[in-house]
Amino acid sequence: MDLGGSSWTGGCSKENHKVYEEWFSYADSDGDGRITGNDAIKFFAMSNLPRQDLKQIWAIADSKRQGFLGFGEFATAMQLVSLAQAGHEVSRDLLDSDVDLGSLKPPSMEGLEKLLSKKKRSPKKDDVDSNGTNSEKWFSTKSSKKVSRASVTSINDGLKKLYIQKLRPLEVTYHFNDFVSPLLGNSDFDAKPMVMLLGQYSTGKTTFIKHLLNSSYPGAHIGPEPTTDRFVVVMSGPDERSIPGNTAAVQADMPFGGLTSFGTAFLSKFQCSQMPHPLLEHISFVDTPGVLAGEKQRTQRAYDFTGVTSWFAAKCDLILLLFDPYKLDISDEFKRVISSLRGHDDKIRVVLNKADQVDTQQLMRVYGALMWSLGKVLNTPEVSRVYIGSFNDKPINEAASGPIGKELFEKEQEDLLSDLKDIPKKACDRKINEFVKRARAAKIHSYIIGHLKKEMPAMIGKAKTQQRLLENLPDEFAKVQREFHLPPGDFPNAEQFKEVLAGYSMDKFEKLKPKMIQSVDDMLGHDIPNLLKNFRNPYD
Repeated sequence: MDLGGSSWTGGCSKENHKVYEEWFSYADSDGDGRITGNDAIKFFAMSNLPRQDLKQIWAIADSKRQGFLGFGEFATAMQLVSLAQAGHEVSRDLLDSDVDLGSLKPPSMEGLEKLLSKKKRSPKKDDVDSNGTNSEKWFSTKSSKKVSRASVTSINDGLKKLYIQKLRPLEVTYHFNDFVSPLLGNSDFDAKPMVMLLGQYSTGKTTFIKHLLNSSYPGAHIGPEPTTDRFVVVMSGPDERSIPGNTAAVQADMPFGGLTSFGTAFLSKFQCSQMPHPLLEHISFVDTPGVLAGEKQRTQRAYDFTGVTSWFAAKCDLILLLFDPYKLDISDEFKRVISSLRGHDDKIRVVLNKADQVDTQQLMRVYGALMWSLGKVLNTPEVSRVYIGSFNDKPINEAASGPIGKELFEKEQEDLLSDLKDIPKKACDRKINEFVKRARAAKIHSYIIGHLKKEMPAMIGKAKTQQRLLENLPDEFAKVQREFHLPPGDFPNAEQFKEVLAGYSMDKFEKLKPKMIQSVDDMLGHDIPNLLKNFRNPYD
């Protein structure tokens, strides 16, 4: 499955590859492995192409909207420049055309040879990470405010800087990491997009991943009984191996440090499966245990299943809820899991899998029953998008589904694959969206903590007042909402908040600090819009 411009460089010959490496080194003015918009304007001008063509070339090459070009994206841009100079119309369709990229010569860049002969770049001494910048300094030094603007070479870098300087101090001061979400680290910003699959046992979650990868991942088990007994993150790696949960949670280059809060009981039921695969270079998948039915099975889990799914939901770019024609009922645990996805409704897609096991008439009834079941759980007036198909390696059962059903399934599968294909392109937008949501949640959390501190007496009656505040927490939330004119839907779940709050002495909380709130407001109102403006298409 082709997932963007950077994967298109596979048609680049070895000779061209060497040429592009030399050009990339020259165009990269900072030597950080990235070509920014300013770099591109200077370098691409030597092609003498119209501005409109260059605008389109940048948009295609920077399909993930990172605000810069790595080497893969740069090579793609050079191939597009070459095709444009040969008279081809620049469009995304060029990526799917029958042009022989192996015989394509590098583009003509006026004056470049003279410039290359004059300037021999010296290599930088600073260590760089996989994204081409020494971003570890964001999280390892206390003097983060000394980082210069020039060192911000991407939207991702800018978000890291804003988090360290403006949002993290607020989170630390008001214990946001204990109540809502662990503090973010470098790996959380650099992580690949993730897709989580949820559903009852034997609805085809593991088979769905196998279908996309055309192979089984390390440690996968498939059967009619509950086979996947753990959370498995399927991700890219140099070889096939399984990494135990305790190890994955402490690895600095993996974004799973926050899972340590669920304890050893969960980490023993968590693993990372690595394997080399082109798709996994763009997306990671989260395979989950089958959701159980009945209170007894739920209480036998030694960890907070709903809490874990909620944690992954915040990190994921897409959440697929899988059903099959024979498992349409939504158990108590599944209802709790879906409820825990509140706030991530835009990520949820529903998949009616194994739909070729029933005929067209039965499928119509099954679809209606599924929508009825979902309507009771998803408390939204909008109808959820439901993909109908049979996502496995077997041919569609045309005997059951009929020719109309087969055509329908093929179109639905194409739509779902298209949705998955768009994930890497939207990953940067998703990170910004999640960052803004986190900032708003941290603001509301600080208002709540500041209010509870204000309600506590200075000397006598602290225990009694704390108990009263705990028992009337929804009313206290309403007071905060009215005082600061906040949306009621943005407030946390009162019962879950109460559980954590019971372990604190409210008189030890910090008072509300308006300057810290103002700093976050400035970040949301000015810094983030300016960051996006600085890294938009340089030809806009």
